[in-house]
Amino acid sequence: MPFARISLARGKSRDYLRAISDQLHAALVESFDVPPNDRFQVIHQHDQDDIIFDPHYMDMDRSADLVYIALTTGKPRSTETKKRFFQTLARRLEANPGIRPDDIMVIISTSQRDEWSFGKGLAQMLEGATEEDIS
Repeated sequence: MPFARISLARGKSRDYLRAISDQLHAALVESFDVPPNDRFQVIHQHDQDDIIFDPHYMDMDRSADLVYIALTTGKPRSTETKKRFFQTLARRLEANPGIRPDDIMVIISTSQRDEWSFGKGLAQMLEGATEEDIS
């Protein structure tokens, strides 16, 4: 069960934001072993002055269209799975809504099973996990 925080500069259209959300989810399903109904995301929009980055760090050419994606996952993935996800996501976001690969930064953090509650005050990942043992 990845939880995604998507951060970018304010001013993009609803269609643009929805395309990011949809492409991220499709990449998770396609290459990160996530079930289709496992979708939890928040989009944060910031004033341009509140997004601080080095445009050339790690030999990139970042622009004001930089998008940060922070994923918190409930189970670890292999390095190969993560690399496949990064490539799939970059390809999908470049196709729609047209984000250049240099403008996509992704950070994956893995949490412990006892650090999640999906609601009702329960620790579902400890109390008889379902949904394919919480993707």
